[in-house]
Amino acid sequence: MGDYGVIADVSAIMVDTLTRALRPLSRVEPPIAELNDLSGTVQTPPPKLTVFLYDIAEDPSARNRPPVRSRPPDPPTTRKPPMALLLRYLITPWGGDQDTQHRMLGRALQALYDEAILDGGRLSGTLAAGNDALHLSLTPLPLDQKSWVWYAIQKPYRLSLNYEVRVVNLDAELTLPVRPVRSRTLQGEPVS
Repeated sequence: MGDYGVIADVSAIMVDTLTRALRPLSRVEPPIAELNDLSGTVQTPPPKLTVFLYDIAEDPSARNRPPVRSRPPDPPTTRKPPMALLLRYLITPWGGDQDTQHRMLGRALQALYDEAILDGGRLSGTLAAGNDALHLSLTPLPLDQKSWVWYAIQKPYRLSLNYEVRVVNLDAELTLPVRPVRSRTLQGEPVS
């Protein structure tokens, strides 16, 4: 069940996955991943991969799903299907030299490719109890679109990765009672 905290849960899962992936890069002071809106200066050391959620959209591939019905022993109810969200992240290396930044990007690519589908025990928060699976994919954006993202946050362009996470289900809160049919009357024309 994805309640209103599902977006924060997905962001935390991304940060945790990347932080675990970065540990082998250094025994002294391994790089870390952190959720960051890039509005201020990124504090280093240690070297960091910032995870910036820059776009939330409704996933068009999951529209028009049927209503969700409650299961017994609960009273019969229906609610809208979950809103299927598509989250877009900008992952950027900071600190260290160019070699360190490139290794961080390479390790992030490797980890998110290996764990392109996160489900079961790899999910946390409100997603841990459900049957959802998150699909992570590298999004190829042309350089001009990447530049617009950096322009929008008023920062100079930096080498970064763009990832999409789908389908993030945000459950509807409103439920409607289902009234059981108690009787019915059939009327028809006599057959001649």
